Amino acid sequence: MDTLFKGAKLNDGSLNDIAVKDGRIAAIMPAGSGPDAAETVELGGVLVVPAFVEGHIHLDTSFYGDRWIPHKACSDGFDVHERVAFQAANMAAAAPMEQRARNQLDLCIANGSLQMRSHVMVDGSVGLRSLETILKIREEYRDRIDIQLVAFPQSGILKSPGTPELLDEAIGLGADLVGGLDPASFDRDPQAHLNVVFGVAEKHGVDIDIHLHDFGTLGVFTIEEICARTAALGMQGRVTVSHAYGLGDLGADAAKKVAALIARSGVSIMTNAPGDHGFPPVALLRAEGVNVFAGNDNIRDSWWPYGDGDMLRRAEVIGYRSGFYTDDELSAAFDLVTSAAAKALRLEGYGLEVGAKADFVTLEAAHIPEAVVSVPRNRKVFKSGRLVAENGRTLW
Repeated sequence: MDTLFKGAKLNDGSLNDIAVKDGRIAAIMPAGSGPDAAETVELGGVLVVPAFVEGHIHLDTSFYGDRWIPHKACSDGFDVHERVAFQAANMAAAAPMEQRARNQLDLCIANGSLQMRSHVMVDGSVGLRSLETILKIREEYRDRIDIQLVAFPQSGILKSPGTPELLDEAIGLGADLVGGLDPASFDRDPQAHLNVVFGVAEKHGVDIDIHLHDFGTLGVFTIEEICARTAALGMQGRVTVSHAYGLGDLGADAAKKVAALIARSGVSIMTNAPGDHGFPPVALLRAEGVNVFAGNDNIRDSWWPYGDGDMLRRAEVIGYRSGFYTDDELSAAFDLVTSAAAKALRLEGYGLEVGAKADFVTLEAAHIPEAVVSVPRNRKVFKSGRLVAENGRTLW
């Protein structure tokens, strides 16, 4: 064995030794019964959990670590078009993208996220420049964190000339998924917008992750259209609707009906439970069989000034806003940032089990429910069995 981690407490309270070989978990056994190994790490009975999965983030647009940029409010409530315009102006005056992306990655890794899905702008306003930059950063960080990249048409597909062709090129360049943005309200032609998104996905055999901010019945209508296409193309388990705010505007009966459709279609729902409006009803969706997962989304950017890159705190926020109080409910909030997110991202080798990647985090808590409400700061983060961060700092 390469490394033996001694005295790891699992969520059931048992103490175990975890043997790691070639970056994967080779064995989990009762404490004190582990085999000889080249290196031994004493954990001292601390709680060990799988590394967190950052299911939705934007590496190209964060200003974390850059100068403070005051938030500018929309002229009338929440307007995606106006926010996109604010973002373009702020990006023009920001520090180099490479620097800002590294800052954000270091923050996320230090907090225990070792798997990530980042949306990167690909449209007529920026071409492929942002994607090319983030692809280089992904390669630089390949031994520290696993990153999926979504080609994200922030300026729309139909309204931004050349974007359909750019999305196609982006997959060939190295993007893993194709994205979309508010097909009905932004481009005002949901069928044509979705034709492009699903067309690129079908052509290249990649997954889909669509931003959907629309509220009320318009948002629900778009979800129904996405579910229909997903089922028709046999893409169950390979499509995500991010945000899906409209689901939070429904009564219980209507929400259950739509949830059943989403579950049958195998579409996942991503939420970060934003503080200024409704969000998908997590418990109801899960009860109907929908895979719901989480992401921090924006971190100190043109959309809002908040964000600390900590998926455990995101689990706390979602639990708090969802009225989760019991241990089972708190564990469900934790599931959104670990196993449910891993399912949505279709991650190979995830979890605390033999054969999985040795990517895990230590937490000073008795069990997962306590960790969700206390959000302990003192953590050790291991990637492939190697210590990469400790107490909020990366080790490079």
